Amino acid sequence: MAHITLNKRSLAHNYLYLQSLFTSHQKEWAPVLKMLCGNKTFLEFVLSLGDEQVCDARLSNLKKIKKINPNKVTIYIKPPAKRSIANVVRFADVSFNTEFTTIKWLSEEAVKQKKNHRIIIMIELGDLREGILGEHLIPFYKKIFELPNITVSGIGANLNCLSGIMPSKDKLIQLSLYEQLIEAKFGKKIDYVSGGSSVMIPLLLKKQIPKGVNHFRIGETLFFGIDLFSNKTIPKMKNDVFLLNAEIIEITEKSIMPYGNLEENPSGETFEINPEDFGKNHSRGILDIGLLDIAKTEFLIPIDKEITFIGASSDMLVIDLSKTKKKYKIGDLVSFRMNYMGALRVMNSEYIEKRLV
Repeated sequence: MAHITLNKRSLAHNYLYLQSLFTSHQKEWAPVLKMLCGNKTFLEFVLSLGDEQVCDARLSNLKKIKKINPNKVTIYIKPPAKRSIANVVRFADVSFNTEFTTIKWLSEEAVKQKKNHRIIIMIELGDLREGILGEHLIPFYKKIFELPNITVSGIGANLNCLSGIMPSKDKLIQLSLYEQLIEAKFGKKIDYVSGGSSVMIPLLLKKQIPKGVNHFRIGETLFFGIDLFSNKTIPKMKNDVFLLNAEIIEITEKSIMPYGNLEENPSGETFEINPEDFGKNHSRGILDIGLLDIAKTEFLIPIDKEITFIGASSDMLVIDLSKTKKKYKIGDLVSFRMNYMGALRVMNSEYIEKRLV
């Protein structure tokens, strides 16, 4: 059976590295745990590593986190939907917001639940996902200030999440200036200037983060040790936290070229004919995972570098074993590292067993 493993030692190493990095720069950070897709065993382990706040974009996951550790500060990292307001107040101590109407609903629900709900106002810095325009911030904040049971704990921004706009020192200075403007205008302390996600870490390592930006939400670099500017592993971090293992269910020498009437497959792909491959055979292995589990073969990186992908259907992945020196047999496992989207897709599959190792 195909399964994904989470390496405790590697994840703990990455967590402690980031904890030390942010502390040395006098910054706070919160692990983003949506990668774990609410897996209780994995959540329990990560929550045991430190006292930091935690972030997620799924309320069902925040509910599980609160059940494991009711005292853990939770952050809901997307603007709430109307039908989720009650659960946002119930399971998230803090939420990201961009709409006054939504914050008014949160205020009304917080009054009902006799809670104080904290918000972070997201500001648009050019990536064009969520965020209010900077010139609207002062009148926006003024209206929020009048709402009961709502506290503005911070302002924040997202970059590189939709359009691929990368962060820069100038953009972060701009974000920091918005915080100073609010404090000067209203005489209210803003605790957090939440600069962004894992894409900010290379700037932190180069000491290019302005002093005023003091909070970060980190998921991808925590789990993959990656520098999102260079797409390489950060020195002293681990890239083997997750490993996907799939079982070989068939090995056969078959023709390279399919034969018969050629049409699109169910994925909308048409096999490309290479005349040089007519009459040639190669060793093909079939694994017990498919597009239902992985979405795209591009998300997977074989540990055995001599293995290449031939194709995939919903339930099976076909690989070329012709060049590998390893003598694979039926029942053997083939292991893959994954990029962020690949691991997220596999973790979200109920058909893939999850193991803590």
